[in-house]
Amino acid sequence: MYKDEYRHKGMRRQLVNKLRQKGIKDERVLQAIELIPRHWFLDSAFLEHAYQDKAFPIDEGQTISQPYTVAYQTELLQVTPGMRVLEIGTGSGYQACILAAMGAKVFTIEYHDKLFKKAKQMFTLMGLEKHIQAFCGDGSKGLPQYAPFDRILITAAAPGIPKELKNQLAIGGRLVAPVGDQHTQRMHCIVRKSEDTFEEIVGDFFKFVPLLGKYGWKK
Repeated sequence: MYKDEYRHKGMRRQLVNKLRQKGIKDERVLQAIELIPRHWFLDSAFLEHAYQDKAFPIDEGQTISQPYTVAYQTELLQVTPGMRVLEIGTGSGYQACILAAMGAKVFTIEYHDKLFKKAKQMFTLMGLEKHIQAFCGDGSKGLPQYAPFDRILITAAAPGIPKELKNQLAIGGRLVAPVGDQHTQRMHCIVRKSEDTFEEIVGDFFKFVPLLGKYGWKK
């Protein structure tokens, strides 16, 4: 299963072209998507569909986001090499690998133990375990012991952006999160201007699985 053949690489190139057509402009984001073999993160039943621009189910009722959503969020983050990035919701581990491929130092936290263990194995398989620190726990609380972060990415639908996470953002840092009810959300990008001032930009509509935890949706 863990092969990356010429045809897979060709399908990734086609996917990247499709993402360009849909408006993704950051070439570093597109290069990372072309580099990371998405089919490794999916159940073998979905192998032939791995490079369609669609979300697919993974364990624990969660999903691997569609590539356009991954690209859209990552582009909004404006990641540069060496940045410390906190990801809330590891899921399959695919998004964390995209961030690591862009040179970020990734801290990722997953609510479900089964997904956490599987993702850790993937990070080792990808040779990215030195660039990604994975944790199992309540991501809605963040990782205050490792703060501040240059970037924070929430990959699940939040009812609002927890104050605890905003406080873990470095001054000048960015936080990207889908905010709304459990059916539809809009992408929010928050920039921390000073200790107590934040600028907020609201983007497109998306649909994510719910953020679980103390400051998310109760399980």
